[in-house]
Amino acid sequence: MKAFIHEDFLLQSEEARVLYHEYAEALPIIDYHCHLDPQAIAGNKRFGSITEVWLGGDHYKWRALRTFGVEEKYITGNASDEEKFAKWSEVLPYTVGNPLYHWSALELKAYFGVEEQLGPQNWRRIYDHCNTLIAQDGFTAQGLITRSNVKWICTTDDPADDLRYHGQIAGQTAFQTGVTPTFRPDKALQIDAEAFPDYVRSLEQAAGYAITSYALMERALLERIEYFDKHGCKISDHGFSHLPYAEAAPSVLEDIFSKRLSGGTLSRLESDQYQTALFLAMGRKYATCGWAMQLHIGAIRNPNSRRFRELGPDTGFDTIGDNSYADSLYKLLDGLERTGELPRTILYNLNAVQNDVLAAMAGSFQGGGIKGKIQFGSGWWYNDQKDGMIKQLTSLSNLGLLSCFVGMLTDSRSFLSYTRHDYFRRILCNLIGGWVASGDAPGDLAFLGSIVQDICYHNAERYFGFPLSEG
Repeated sequence: MKAFIHEDFLLQSEEARVLYHEYAEALPIIDYHCHLDPQAIAGNKRFGSITEVWLGGDHYKWRALRTFGVEEKYITGNASDEEKFAKWSEVLPYTVGNPLYHWSALELKAYFGVEEQLGPQNWRRIYDHCNTLIAQDGFTAQGLITRSNVKWICTTDDPADDLRYHGQIAGQTAFQTGVTPTFRPDKALQIDAEAFPDYVRSLEQAAGYAITSYALMERALLERIEYFDKHGCKISDHGFSHLPYAEAAPSVLEDIFSKRLSGGTLSRLESDQYQTALFLAMGRKYATCGWAMQLHIGAIRNPNSRRFRELGPDTGFDTIGDNSYADSLYKLLDGLERTGELPRTILYNLNAVQNDVLAAMAGSFQGGGIKGKIQFGSGWWYNDQKDGMIKQLTSLSNLGLLSCFVGMLTDSRSFLSYTRHDYFRRILCNLIGGWVASGDAPGDLAFLGSIVQDICYHNAERYFGFPLSEG
């Protein structure tokens, strides 16, 4: 029987096979947005088992386990690594139709050479086989990055972070992958969060002075942007469940900040006024530094309050929002564009209903001699599966220029997630190859292959300005 994951997996035409094998397959990876732990990279972390490196922190797998009725102790609880792996082996065959079925098969084959489908009948043998490999040097954090052919990684970091681990990585000349921070100031913007006063105190430690006013808050963040810039940062990132836009005079901003630090509760308008002013101030600074700016829009965080109390954030309970945000988005972008201070920007949405909105919005702010200055970003989170990727690529093709796209990212905490780049490349090549096969695109595969290579690697290299050689 032919292996499920074979060399032509997802490639449904000869044109697709040519584009993938001759142009995309061997390209290096630029992972410009992920949630890998820089401390783990700096310390070249060794993993204790396949469970730790494969299931630990993987919210997608956790959600599937819960849906199948598995008890929490086998997911985030105190069950042994062996027990957790055994439970996952019971559930995995039943994920057919979910991207986890493809992702898991790709990960097992790419990193562990396992071609058979994991299930309750073979879990022990596969578990022992993978654990034997994990004990080897090629399966440390840096080893997995290197064997995945990753040339650059951008981690996601808070403005208060001292970036010590990025400094340590930069000094490790034997490790050839570039690792730089991404400036993610969500906690600074979320003024209505319960933990906001505590966050201000942590930012004070990084800034070196008391933050007692809005003006000082803005100053501290602009100084932290400069600090990140000195440490090689080239990208910022913002996550918005609700996209704000409301203008306010400086005196109003000071009143809002003072009210919140004094324990007061803000109205939605006051919160929006604060977030709008601070976001625009940081956006202007990003443009000065030559950074790109990412906007992740539309997630509802922690909707399950009981589970949030029990397990905390980022444990697999977040979901898709359905807010309408086109009006606020164009005003935020225009607030920077009208003074010529709109940085390169990537727009991601969690609700695929908004695909055409973002693809069209990007086209309204292009220019400045920058190829693809405003990007409609890759299928994010619940959309980084086959159907979601095709929808995103199709909207971008219909309303923009697919050829200018900066391509895939992992958006992951897992060191085994780099197979998602291969998954994306196969889907991309099958889409374009299908256009040729159906007569919707000419059969110049050399030219189309160069577009594929740009999307998979070169566009990102040029867009972010990473110091990499062509190849």
